[in-house]
Amino acid sequence: MTTLADALAMIQAQARPAEVAGMARFGMAAEGRLGLSVPAMRRIAKTLGPDHGLALKLWRAGSPEARMVASMIADPERLTERQMDAWVKDFNSWDVCDQVCQNLFERSPYAWRKVRAWARREEEFVKRAAFALIACLAWHDREAGDERFLQMLPLIKRAAPDERNFVKKAVNWALRNIGKRNRALNRAALAAARELGQSEARAARWIAANAVRELTGAAVQGRLKASKR
Repeated sequence: MTTLADALAMIQAQARPAEVAGMARFGMAAEGRLGLSVPAMRRIAKTLGPDHGLALKLWRAGSPEARMVASMIADPERLTERQMDAWVKDFNSWDVCDQVCQNLFERSPYAWRKVRAWARREEEFVKRAAFALIACLAWHDREAGDERFLQMLPLIKRAAPDERNFVKKAVNWALRNIGKRNRALNRAALAAARELGQSEARAARWIAANAVRELTGAAVQGRLKASKR
């Protein structure tokens, strides 16, 4: 069984400190960062294999990379609501938020419940997590019916006026991914976007313009037409 010290040594061995400043320019929190690429973290996670206990220890280790690797080896079936709430409160960088949502939270049986709970919160990265999770579920949850995503549109409309960069970008991501899921949801997402386009809030209008541009574009429309969904 791999120890925490062994796992941290594997992460440290792939450190690229010269990359940290560049990552910071893209809005990634620099504190404690080692500069690993996502592919490097995925290789480490593959070597470690699934290990929920080790994931919890890596999370407590605190570096962004340790936390992202933790999300790659944790067991979503063993992840409790309390652990999800504790981890989301620790988010301080958009990449950690998005990787945890994509690698782990979207596969939790509590994912949809947490979307609703976190969307009401005011902390920037907790709120981002709600909408990043919607985006991930829209992309990967093939079992969810359209109604589940239609129920997310009021949450998106409510959050759209939030001017904080990491919130509005996640809200936009969620709306676009819903609209790319099938033709019915494309129409619903476009209707929501056009409504937001009439908002007095600059953030809402930005979200609307970005979503309409992509969701009416040839690439998305062509794929939806070909899918016959």
